[in-house]
Amino acid sequence: MRDVILHAFNWSFTEVASRAQEISRLGYGAVLLPPPLYSEREGSSWWQRYQPKDYRVIRSYLGGKAELELAIKALHDQGVRVYVDIVFNHMANEKGRRPDPYNFPGEEELSRYRAERESFEQDRLYGDLNVGLFSPWDFNYEGDIFNWNDPHESQEHWLSGLPDLDLNDWVIRQQQTCLAALNSLGFDGYRIDAIKHLPQEHIARVFQTPEMHGEFVFGEALTANDGEENIFLWPLLNTTTISYYDFPLHETLRRVFSPAGSMRELVDPAAYRQALPWDRGVTFTITHDIPYNDGFRWQLLDRQDEFLANVYITCRDGGVPLVFSDHNESAEKFGEDRDRWNEAWHRTDTVAMIAFHNAVHGAPQRALFESDGFIVLARGDRGIVAINKTAQWQQPRILTHGLRHGRYHCLLHGHDMQVDGEQFDFAIPPRQAQLWLCK
Repeated sequence: MRDVILHAFNWSFTEVASRAQEISRLGYGAVLLPPPLYSEREGSSWWQRYQPKDYRVIRSYLGGKAELELAIKALHDQGVRVYVDIVFNHMANEKGRRPDPYNFPGEEELSRYRAERESFEQDRLYGDLNVGLFSPWDFNYEGDIFNWNDPHESQEHWLSGLPDLDLNDWVIRQQQTCLAALNSLGFDGYRIDAIKHLPQEHIARVFQTPEMHGEFVFGEALTANDGEENIFLWPLLNTTTISYYDFPLHETLRRVFSPAGSMRELVDPAAYRQALPWDRGVTFTITHDIPYNDGFRWQLLDRQDEFLANVYITCRDGGVPLVFSDHNESAEKFGEDRDRWNEAWHRTDTVAMIAFHNAVHGAPQRALFESDGFIVLARGDRGIVAINKTAQWQQPRILTHGLRHGRYHCLLHGHDMQVDGEQFDFAIPPRQAQLWLCK
């Protein structure tokens, strides 16, 4: 089964629908859509999608309910699964914008619902839009997180001014009802935003219910080092059954591609808890939080190292690879980001990696050659992955036992090579990778 996820970051639902056929043709198995819950339609800033105002309405700058349904149908018609980003930790920061900032959607919006009844009924997901959804007593006491490594504070305090929802029966029931309604639209899975800020009981009651059986659910527990992973990520992994963004592997990649790092670490990082188990991780080289938020940009890889890391995560055995593709939103603030991830979903190198991944998916992995500067991995009996982080050509000699003999084609560069005999020598260019597949 194809499993590579295209993170269509901040794509409009109409754009997703129009590209569904090409997304399928390029080999993607799923698309992760932006948060669809109600945020201001005129709000073009990407972060507004992460500040919901009402669970009961599908409406944002990216489209309404009809456009969302069109995108889901278009992808399903092409055999592509549809996941959606869901924000249940907090609501929008409306303080200073209206007199009742802890009533949601607030009296002003309820009046608008009544005045534009036909329009909002078209975008209604569930419930009675004549009454409010949340009141001040549905939130934890105001106060931002100060100690980010304290689990209680991280779960009960506010995330940078965003009203933090309390774990009470009303909130839980609304979130369960919201997910049931989204399921009925046809979603196949959910990305849980800011999951490390949700109490574990909250996760269990909302996302680990019989109604969610069969949905692919994965959480974003943003961490940057072993200490944070031990506090937040590993406990979640041990107490839930869902999958998670593989931040341990991302930390490993940053270390490996540093000047003193060793590529040997990439042979089997999960064996040393430097990656999540093969069946629980969503693997990535970039998430939207890293380039878009000043506090995380230090986690960016060098551009060429990111390319090499992308080869690794898409072509290793383990994890579900995620391809991030935006429209240059971060370049508005950080000019050096221009065209780094823009349209990355159908770049030639990305397409080659997905084709290799799909061809060898499920085939066992073994090391053919390992050193501090480069590695060569076999995938089954017909795939060879070579990654060289050094500034020099490398000429590994590999044993061909277990590999098919015959003509191999490099999906990245278009070259062919003949593999025969008991051992074989080939060359890997500086700062490059190769994806050899037996014809």
